[in-house]
Amino acid sequence: MNDKEQIKAAKKFSANWNRRGDERSDTQNFWTTLLNEVFGLNKPFEIIKFEHRLAGHFIDAIIPSTKILIEQKSYGIDLTKKYLQSDGALLTPFEQARRYYCEFNYTERPRWIITCNFQEFWIYDMHNAEDIDNFYPEPQIIKLEKLNYDYKRLNFLVDPDDDNVKPEVQISKAAAILIEKIRNAFIDNYEENKQTDYNDSLIKICIRLVFCFYAGDSHIFSDNQFFNYINRFPIKNRNEAIQNLFSVLNLRDRSNITDDNLKNFPYVNGGLFEDKVTLPAFNKNIDNPIVLAALLDKTKNFNWHTIHPAIFGAMFESILGKENRRAGGMHYTSVENIHKVIDPLFLDELHKRFKQAKRANIKNRVNLFCKLQDDLAALIFLDPACGAGNFLTETYLSLRKLENDILRELKFQFGIIRPIKVSIQQFYGIEINNFAVAITKLALWLSEHQMHEKTEIITGDAPKLPLSSNENIHCANSLQIDWADVVPKDKLTYIIGNPPFVGRRYRSREQVNDIAKFFTYKDVDYVACWYKKAADFIQDTKIHCAFVSTNSICITIGKTLKLSPPFPPLRT
Repeated sequence: MNDKEQIKAAKKFSANWNRRGDERSDTQNFWTTLLNEVFGLNKPFEIIKFEHRLAGHFIDAIIPSTKILIEQKSYGIDLTKKYLQSDGALLTPFEQARRYYCEFNYTERPRWIITCNFQEFWIYDMHNAEDIDNFYPEPQIIKLEKLNYDYKRLNFLVDPDDDNVKPEVQISKAAAILIEKIRNAFIDNYEENKQTDYNDSLIKICIRLVFCFYAGDSHIFSDNQFFNYINRFPIKNRNEAIQNLFSVLNLRDRSNITDDNLKNFPYVNGGLFEDKVTLPAFNKNIDNPIVLAALLDKTKNFNWHTIHPAIFGAMFESILGKENRRAGGMHYTSVENIHKVIDPLFLDELHKRFKQAKRANIKNRVNLFCKLQDDLAALIFLDPACGAGNFLTETYLSLRKLENDILRELKFQFGIIRPIKVSIQQFYGIEINNFAVAITKLALWLSEHQMHEKTEIITGDAPKLPLSSNENIHCANSLQIDWADVVPKDKLTYIIGNPPFVGRRYRSREQVNDIAKFFTYKDVDYVACWYKKAADFIQDTKIHCAFVSTNSICITIGKTLKLSPPFPPLRT
């Protein structure tokens, strides 16, 4: 089957099973139809086994070739709640499936557990299961209504080597292309209307549109609310319509709003829609607004909800353009490389404490979990060259994932529900590019919303709106300001990041002057200024620091100290 055929089949399958499904009578039909019609298997009964008997239990379904165990529930069953079992135990569907998982021989244990209620697939990766009795992996959730967008994430049902269940990178890259097209459409309109001073407004428009697309896909807005509102207006009136929407999203009091279509949008806050922007004067004789309208419509078939905020910077680096990135020394840092910095700096130790708490005497376990959560909330981070916020967002996501693990243990082991304590207010950044500052703030907001959704699965409650205020990301030249004015030394715990690398022939006059403040040696790489400033800043404090580095910093240090090559590798 080609992509178009699979999309059509997935739409049909979703429609056929919408709001129905009985565990006893429909399970076999549901799964064999999915494998046959959406994934093209002519004989699905050859790979999927139903009512598999194991150690006195009957497992709803298994797919041995791809190591999958399926626990099916009827439509309407809450997959997060505990249900009474035949032996009197209260278990969630995942805990019930995990019981079966433990009965398999070690080498035959499933890689994946899927719990399903005919409307949602909750996918648990058991690859790193250690203490299996207390193992609660974070599920990936695929909704039946979104199957025509997400069907590739279920390829692992039939392909054991497929890893599309986590599609964040592909989605983020595709989103970058779409936003760049929308940005270019706006630029053409500004210039056609001889509007020249539009850069600040353009930045805010792009950021706000991304939020609106995301909000429409993650139930912050109701289904198609944003697109239905925009499409009510002819091209020539969309300027005013978008302005009105941006204003209303910043209003808590809607008593003076007469248009119900506007009044029904939620209050967003957080500063995202606070400032007025200058939109181009759309003209029906100009083609680009029509292009824009088509692009807006296209996003309805785009799953913004699965964007990984820590890869969010990569989306917008393409908008900045190569020359701007080169001039500023900006470099996108992959999630893998971010963890090469933050894991040994602090995250490994925090995970070690979590494992120790899980294995502690049951009398001490609650106190250890609560103390660890409080310690997570006390950590303060600064990225003094934060770019598009990759380091800050990935660090926030990592801490919140660990916090969710703690909340999950407290809830399911002891029935204790604790509030979320880790906050985006713990994260500070300095960045010279105002576009990147806006991206960082938005990435942190999206990270916060995604993690609150995951917490809601555990505790049954988590805030979604309004957004938290986010005043800790500062637009400034990091080398020309006192970092203590951004975050006091006695408050700060860690300095992290990937400061800009700029060789001698690419430097601006301002960058040359920056270097002169720290070094007399002219060939020093621009990044060395951050090392010098950080080293001076953390003297006589308990602050720890780690940056992404290349050999250029080793060569710089070697030449500055007049050492002979080969220079020793840098140790952090």
